[in-house]
Order: sequence, then structure tokens, then C-alpha cells
Amino acid sequence: MYPDHTHGVPVERAVEVHQPTPLPPAVPVSAPVVPGQPGTVPAVASIVLPDGRVVTGYAVAPAQPAPVTVKPAVSRTAVNVALGGVGFLAVCGGLLLLTSFIAALTAFVTQLIILAAVIFGGWIAVQILGPSGHRGGTTVNIRKATFKRNHFHG
Repeated sequence: MYPDHTHGVPVERAVEVHQPTPLPPAVPVSAPVVPGQPGTVPAVASIVLPDGRVVTGYAVAPAQPAPVTVKPAVSRTAVNVALGGVGFLAVCGGLLLLTSFIAALTAFVTQLIILAAVIFGGWIAVQILGPSGHRGGTTVNIRKATFKRNHFHG
């Protein structure tokens, strides 16, 4: 593959660098402009291979990919839906607590009304059915009374 060198000392050859000759400006053509390499012309490099061949070419930098815009991990719509759900649950919880509070307050007022009715009814019953005592007025004592044929004769 490689030629056998009969000499013990390898032959050193100089690396030649050629500069390209720029072309004269051409007549403008209405062809679409295609983005290419930067405006400067890169240097041409020549490399001598061990078998004596010379390779000449441009040193081209690797193409950089276009920067990708960073997207958030979660979409804004998903965040809005989640916040709406949390708000709805908070409102439902508040309404549940409000409903429980109103039910407890209603039961408390009902018990107070029943208690007042029992106390007032008891007081009325004591006033009506209790011992009459002397309240002023005239006292009539009937000592002997005769009833003849369902008529009172006193």
C-alpha cells in the first residue's frame, strides 16, 4: 500500500499554503440569495500525506445548530386550568363551611325558641294551676248548705 522507503531517514517536505485569487465582481443576477459562509475567504491549507500525496482544502468550522427557544415545562393553559380547579375547590369548601354554619345556627336558634317556650309555658302553668292564696277581694264561707231537689237553699 505504502511504498517501501529504502532510505533510513524520512524525507521532510514543506507544507505549502495557497491563497485563492478572488473573482472579479459579476453582474448582479436576480437569483435568490442563499446564506453561506461568512464574508471573509478562509485560508487554503495543504497537507502532505506520508505516502507523498498532497491534500488541499479549506478548513470549515462545524455548523452550529440554531438556538432553540426554551419552552416551559408546563404549558400556561395547564397552569390556568389547575389554578381554576384549586379556586373552585376552595369556593366549594367555603360554601360547605358556610352551609354547615347556617345549619348549626338554625339548630341553635330553634333550641333557644323551644327552651323559651318551655320556660314561659311552665310559668303560665304555675300561675294558673298553682295555689291561689289571698289575692285580695271578698271571701265567702258557706257553712251549711242544703240542696233540695237540685236547688241551693242557703
